[in-house]
Amino acid sequence: MESFSLILAIVVVTALAFDFTNGFHDTANAMATTISTGALKPKVAVAMSAVLNLVGAFLSVEVANTISKGLVDENGIRPEVIFAALVGAILWNLLTWLVGLPSSSSHALMGGLIGATIASAGFGAVHGDVLVTKVLLPAVAAPIVAGVAAMLATRFSYGMGKNADGEASRKGYRAGQIASAGLVSLAHGTNDAQKTMGIITLALIAGGAIAPGSNPPTWVILSAGLAIALGTYIGGWRIIRTMGKGLTDLEPQQGFAAQTSAATAILASSHLGFSLSTTHVVSGSVMGTGLGRKGGVVRWSTATRMVVAWALTLPAAALVGAGAEAVTDLGDWGTAVVAVFLVGSSAAIWKLSRRQVVDHSNVNEVDETEPAGVVTAAIAAVTPPPTAAAEDLAATIPAPAGAEPASATQAAPPAAKV
Repeated sequence: MESFSLILAIVVVTALAFDFTNGFHDTANAMATTISTGALKPKVAVAMSAVLNLVGAFLSVEVANTISKGLVDENGIRPEVIFAALVGAILWNLLTWLVGLPSSSSHALMGGLIGATIASAGFGAVHGDVLVTKVLLPAVAAPIVAGVAAMLATRFSYGMGKNADGEASRKGYRAGQIASAGLVSLAHGTNDAQKTMGIITLALIAGGAIAPGSNPPTWVILSAGLAIALGTYIGGWRIIRTMGKGLTDLEPQQGFAAQTSAATAILASSHLGFSLSTTHVVSGSVMGTGLGRKGGVVRWSTATRMVVAWALTLPAAALVGAGAEAVTDLGDWGTAVVAVFLVGSSAAIWKLSRRQVVDHSNVNEVDETEPAGVVTAAIAAVTPPPTAAAEDLAATIPAPAGAEPASATQAAPPAAKV
């Protein structure tokens, strides 16, 4: 480990900082529905999720290998490139957390890595086939598949329980929610914690600390698992509010269906080595449950903002990563400038977040003053007024002497000028 230089140590610390932001950014994936339906108290939910995230980090290394061996060419990648990639990912995570949008930490990391790699070694250093097959296609397919599965599961759940005792059914589904939430947390550890393992392993290879093609060392697995678990315990309350209350109003049956569908998709992707966004999967599942419940509603204005954030994640993180790499390429002082910029920006975002605090005490409160979406407003604009209202209006207008009574559909005569 003689080659474990200062820049490599900085990269490892920054990677663990990213893992921490990933933890509090993506806690909503596992626990938002459980918290919003009251199946678990907020602090108990995030504590359970933290423990299972840590356990999940030890179950597989397939996703870590996708990041460290498949996405970019290991040859010629310097530790400074990894550092620049992490800067882009962390800043995007913090910005979306500030506004309560559950964007993908996974895509932020990969976007930063792609941008920094292109700035350093050109487009040829990015493996386009891996990017398409293991990143982009799953990003599009995952929320759709999970959403359809959750919609069908929701309809099945309500159909099976329509003749059951209401209170007993709710208690049963709450218990099921707790179990399925634990499964999502475990799946989250097997997928998201591994991304940091992969990025640290790539940095160690780039810095000459371990041989090319190596699997993540045990200390990397442990430190990444602990970092994401700690971030999870802190709790991303802003995003939990959006996911649990901002997309749809969830009942226990829906929460159980959403989490079970999401956990199945995440665990399957981890086994296949797909660097899947757990945010996309859980968001799709929650929307699917809104469509699956009779009388349920999906707040499409919130969903639209989320999709826009998803689309911007890769390019935005890539641009920041590329810019950071251009500065670090100027030498040690350039790396110091980027580090100061990262710390300063993070502190500024944290200070802004204190203006409106969201925590365990108010996480289930929602803003009911949100304006109607474009579609809702358009429908309201072209809908004719109710007939009954027109009849009531006509009845209040006195008819002229000797004239037949005016029908409800006739226009009232103009008022006489004085």
